[in-house]
Amino acid sequence: MLRTTSLRVLGPRDVEAALALVDRDPVANVFVGARVHAAGLDTWRLGAEVWGHVVDGELDALCYAGANLVPVEAGPEAVRAFAERAKRLGRRCSSIVGPREAVEPLWALLEPDWGPARDVRRDQPLLSISTPPLVDPDPDVRLVRPTELDVLLPACIDMFTEEVGVSPLAGDGGALYRARVAELIAAGRAMARIEDRRVVFKAEVGAAVPGACQVQGVWVDPELRGRGHSVAGMAAVVELALADIAPVVSLYVNDYNTPARRAYERVGFRQVGTFMSVLF
Repeated sequence: MLRTTSLRVLGPRDVEAALALVDRDPVANVFVGARVHAAGLDTWRLGAEVWGHVVDGELDALCYAGANLVPVEAGPEAVRAFAERAKRLGRRCSSIVGPREAVEPLWALLEPDWGPARDVRRDQPLLSISTPPLVDPDPDVRLVRPTELDVLLPACIDMFTEEVGVSPLAGDGGALYRARVAELIAAGRAMARIEDRRVVFKAEVGAAVPGACQVQGVWVDPELRGRGHSVAGMAAVVELALADIAPVVSLYVNDYNTPARRAYERVGFRQVGTFMSVLF
């Protein structure tokens, strides 16, 4: 019997099916899952389209198409369908990111039209922890207060520029980025060690669903690196996140960032998958 397949933009009536799909793997799918849990599938509220690959009337995979292009639970057939639509529409995103088994073939199909990329990071271990950290947490790492936005923001900008290779201030002068950092602080998802209005260590929980959350923006003041702040700081972040946000804490890291990988391993993170990012 022939299978019938289709690709369409998902809408409010598809929320239940989309949530069931992203919740199959809350760690790998937390970025898209957090957005669908928070905003449903209203394109205006999401600031993105969500494309659904439908097989015999059932949602088989989806792809978040906004500032990032993010495939979810996408096998070869869905990847081809997503690539065809993406090529027709033209590149609107600043990155493609997600599980390597989907991003790698997706980029292979898109590269002739969208390439070259500014950077391709093919091996980004996806790590998670669901138990107390293996090392003592830094007792001075705490939630950032709303009044400390202007203290935290420069560290966030430095971290973003160092990690991504471009400044988050480009385009609108940083208004959207400032608003995003303020949003994370207000939500109780920005953690830092701050001494005399100087950020020593900081990290944020950028996305969360009932089953998992994802840490981003891990940063230590360059003048203070090599002193163990990242290990004790991440242990504190894990404790805070497990207590108040989600039962699993995750993150992904570049394979070549050996110091960070060693720090996360000491805290107790273990690899559960591999991500890949294509940056434009």
